[in-house]
Amino acid sequence: MASEGLVEHPVGVTKPLSLTGPTQSDFLRNNHLQKLLEDAELYETPEEASKRQHVLTRIRKIVIDWVKQLTRLRGYTDQMVEDANAVIFTFGSYRLGVHGPGADIDTLCVGPSYVSREDFFFILHNILEEIEEVTELQPVPDAHVPVMKFKFDGISIDLLYASVSLLVVPDDLDISDVSVLYNVDETTLRILNGCRVADQILKLVPNVEHFRTTLRCLKYWAKRRGVYSNVTGFLGGVNWALLVAKVSQMYPNAIPSMLVSRFFRVYTQWRWPNPVMLCAIEEDELGFSIWDPRKNPRDRTHHMPIITPAYPCMNSSYNVSISTLRVMMEQFHFGNNICEEIELNKSQWGALFEPYMFFESYKNYLQVDVIAADGDDLRAWKGWVESRLRQLTLMIERDTCGKLQCHPYPHEYVDSSRQCSHSAFFMGLQRKEGEVIQEGQQFDIRGTVDEFRHSVNMYVFWKPGMEIFVSHVCRRRIPSFVFPDGYRRSRPPRQHHDQSSPIDEGCSLQAEICWKTRPNRLKVIVSWLSGKLNLSSKLCPEELMDVFQIQVLSQALQVK
Repeated sequence: MASEGLVEHPVGVTKPLSLTGPTQSDFLRNNHLQKLLEDAELYETPEEASKRQHVLTRIRKIVIDWVKQLTRLRGYTDQMVEDANAVIFTFGSYRLGVHGPGADIDTLCVGPSYVSREDFFFILHNILEEIEEVTELQPVPDAHVPVMKFKFDGISIDLLYASVSLLVVPDDLDISDVSVLYNVDETTLRILNGCRVADQILKLVPNVEHFRTTLRCLKYWAKRRGVYSNVTGFLGGVNWALLVAKVSQMYPNAIPSMLVSRFFRVYTQWRWPNPVMLCAIEEDELGFSIWDPRKNPRDRTHHMPIITPAYPCMNSSYNVSISTLRVMMEQFHFGNNICEEIELNKSQWGALFEPYMFFESYKNYLQVDVIAADGDDLRAWKGWVESRLRQLTLMIERDTCGKLQCHPYPHEYVDSSRQCSHSAFFMGLQRKEGEVIQEGQQFDIRGTVDEFRHSVNMYVFWKPGMEIFVSHVCRRRIPSFVFPDGYRRSRPPRQHHDQSSPIDEGCSLQAEICWKTRPNRLKVIVSWLSGKLNLSSKLCPEELMDVFQIQVLSQALQVK
């Protein structure tokens, strides 16, 4: 007979690796981990939770009134107007129960067949614009998953809309039922599947509370270590949820302290691109494409497949590249080493959550400066640029045959001393480990960067003042605004678990990167900065950006 509370018949596509439950030492470590999460203020207060519920109630009333208004305008009967309805669902971290203070609420509105996505982005948008509590309203109708972003009484909302094949949407609509997918297009399918995947995850884990605590912990760890961002090629919320859910299935009787340790043990040994799956891939007569590398050549190119459990099953991590997978594997090994030390009482949980010292880890970086005329323009422009950074990583991998590795850092920096609205992103650059470089050999990525800038400047909502500048910067010339107190922290002693390559204090680019500053361009720039530099000086990024802001460089590029 199994011990009280232990799972005897676990769920999952494979059998568990272990049914072992916790020891007294595991319980003690679990208490310490729980206290760390609470001290890090990862849980919202009851007042905040109540405010979120109130906001969702208000939004539900607004969308129902909107649907009733459209029903009346389109000539339906009084009874249809009375029955007209829309249903609000949540997904993402809020639905999974792992959101923290200040987190947004991923929200889905499901409406009847005669209320379209165009009605959502025009008529509902206009209604929201007139509501006093609504601020920072930003429709994104052309996104892969169209969304309306706004704040309602200070709470960030990402609102999606799906029209289903029903004249009247019941309050008890089961969004997990495959019938909601009848006669929907591919975009609506993607919109609906966020909620469907979240519901399936909660059904497929053996202990929901243990899953939630472990996921909250791993999301916090991923953000501290710089590997939490789907848009830049790492993993986002649903990806981390699926990875944690898989480990929960493998160790169904483990408590969170055990699951965190097992998480790193499992994924340091995982043989990618073998897929992570919570259940068998379901095929259905609806005819939607499912993830299947045997049939779909594109699926064979995925580096880290993490498959969603709701029909139609898809790879949620198609954004992962060779470079970002390398970075994540290094961080998994870091986490595994720390957890082994914790289990031997040689370390504490705090060591696991030490922030990754990105600006101490590489000799060379790309700095991507994004500039716009005002804050609203910058918000839209930088969102577009950030969504394209993954393409820059792929282009550099392609054009250097994988010999130059990129580490896009999923964090935005702001130089508050600038008069214009500004944001900056950084990418670490290094040779592939073990790659033999001949003396004088260089990586010429000028054409790659030009191609990237050209693709970014194709932004359909571009406005005057929206500019992007990509510059090379060596480690010792990293601008001060990236550091919390405006100055560089002293570099700590290297730990044995640090996987990064040794850092050269110098800034020599020989056999590293060929960058673009032709001598006669440099003369023009220097002439504008007379008294600040001489012809033998090297321009640091701050000086280059001074020139960029007065648009001198664009003139200099015309000089032959």
